[in-house]
Parts: sequence; C-alpha cells; structure tokens
Amino acid sequence: MPNQIIQNRASGAIMGAFIGDALALGPHWYYSLAELHRDYGEWIDGYTDPKPGRYHAGLKAGQPSQAGFILRLMVRSLVECGGYDEADFCRRMDEELFPLLDGTPVSGPGRYTSQSIREAWRRRVLQKLPWGQTGGHADTTEAIERTLAIAVRYALQPARLASAVAGNAILTQTDDTVVSMTVAYGAVLSLLVQGHAFDTELSARLMEWVKNGELPFHAVTRDNLQPPRPGDPDPPRAGRFASPDALLTPSYMAQAAADPEIRIEPAWKVSLVYGMPCAIYHQLPAAYYLAARFHNDFESAVLHAVNGGGQNQARAILTGALVGAQTGLSGIPQRFLDGLEEVEDLNKLATDLASQVGAP
Repeated sequence: MPNQIIQNRASGAIMGAFIGDALALGPHWYYSLAELHRDYGEWIDGYTDPKPGRYHAGLKAGQPSQAGFILRLMVRSLVECGGYDEADFCRRMDEELFPLLDGTPVSGPGRYTSQSIREAWRRRVLQKLPWGQTGGHADTTEAIERTLAIAVRYALQPARLASAVAGNAILTQTDDTVVSMTVAYGAVLSLLVQGHAFDTELSARLMEWVKNGELPFHAVTRDNLQPPRPGDPDPPRAGRFASPDALLTPSYMAQAAADPEIRIEPAWKVSLVYGMPCAIYHQLPAAYYLAARFHNDFESAVLHAVNGGGQNQARAILTGALVGAQTGLSGIPQRFLDGLEEVEDLNKLATDLASQVGAP
C-alpha cells in the first residue's frame, strides 16, 4: 500500500477520535433518552453546547473533554519523542494535567475527571507514589482513549504496539481483562490503518499475530479455532493475557453488522443492545458494531454513537478512530473539521504522527 494512503488512514484515526470526543461534549451521559431528546431533539447532527447543570457545563460546542485533552498530550508526546516514551508522557501528566485537578469529579480540563484519572492523581499527588504504582481498578475505556494514538504510531509493529499500549494502560488501570481489551482495540485499529477490512476475517489476522508471538495472548486452538489434537503440547505463554477472546470479539460484531437477519434499527440503539454504561465490555461491542456497519460512512458512524446516549463520548471516540482509519482523513466530512476547536493544531499533530508510522 502506498505510504500516503497509510498516512491518510492514520490521520483519519486520530482526527476521528478528536471529533468523536467533541461531538459528545454536550449530550454526554444522558441515561434517559427522553431527557436527551428533550434537550437536543430527536437527532443530534453536530457539535452542541452542554446544558447548565450537566457534565461539561460552561464549555462550548467543538471543545474537547478531558479525554480529548489527554489524547492531545499523548499525540504531542509521540510526535516530539518520535515514538512512545513513558517518562515523557508521565512528565506531561505531572506538569500539564495534574496541577489542574483537585481529586474531585467536577474539576480540571473538560470540567470532569474520570475515576481512573482521579485515582492516579491521588496516588501520584497526595500519596507521592511513583508512576507504576498509580493504577486502579476502573473497568472503563480511558486507557483506550489515549493509547489509540500509540496504536496508530505502531500500526506496522504489532509487538511494539502491544508492549507500549499495555505499559501505558497500567499506569491508570491494572485489571488484566481491561488491559487485554485495550491492547486488542489497539491491534484492531492498527489493522484498519494498514488497510484491512473490518470484516469476519479480522480476528483471524489478529490470531496470526498471537501464533507468531507478536501479541501477548494465550491460545490453545489451532487455525479457525479448531480444537487441539491429542499429544499437542501446551503452547508457551506469549505474555500476560490468559485468553485471546478480546481479539475474537471484533469479527463477531462484524458478522452481526453484515447479517441481513440481524438488524439494529436505528443503529443508535446499539447502545441498548450492548449497554449504555461506561464499562469497557459495554463500549467495545457497540463501537466495533458501528465501525463495521458504517465502515465507509464516518458521519453515520459517529452520529449513531453519539445519539445512543449513556457513555456516548467514549463510544464516539472509539468509533471515530475506527471509522476514521477506514475512511482516512480525506473521507471525514469537512463540517466536522470546521467545527472543531483548534483544528489546525490538531490536524498538524495528527499528520505529524501519521508521518512516523512505520518508522523505527
């Protein structure tokens, strides 16, 4: 594949995440769809101001949440260091984010701080613990929301991707299942940046990386998930993750999206099928489904993610990156770029990072 095509996809993934974050700023965390429709109408089709008394109140349409702020820190670190440098990222968190927090939920950039970041702040700032002892047990997607940039940077280097994503994730979230699902999302995103289709064969490609020792997942099945034969040795552990199930999920979602007998209509009701809450096991199936169903339609994918309510910001970030990687930056409608605050700087960061894909 020509390098410029990969760079277009890589830029699209990063900008897709920034757009998804900002699109959900206003209607974030409405668990009553009736209240969501009362405040924003039956269909949200662009950037909106948060309502008074709601999450992110006081911010304006097109601005980032704290997830967008941290993603920007990560992208800048990757660009300026030429790759993932844990010490540099941690320094930026210490100097650019933590001084703006006070340990309460309603504080800091974006006017809301998630559980995992609050816990890291308490351990780092109040308890003076070193990085590496700052992770908590939040079962949410905050690690994905920043490490997706690492996945883009190492889209052609799966072993490096897995190591860097896992290492960064455990800075704030230590649960093995959460970390494994975070690494799996990054691996999926990397395949889309490479140009692979989000289809029923995607998981088989991920399993090849497992068999080659490039992804740290344990698996005993043979090709096509066939059972082991009598006498087959137990394969060596390639890493910390007990099973490859997080890698198998995406193709099941793709199969559901392609099956004419399985219809979620309208598609925003994917949030009701897989769940509106924040936990990673609700968020990933919905994002995978929307990314497979609207693989060439960025607008439909992110707007259905937003209109599903609940934790629609995480859903829109994850979906925006996955679909942006498939359409490329050139496939993102201009209106979504025009409405994004500081879009020139974000676009430069995205293109600078994309230019590094494949570099040592």
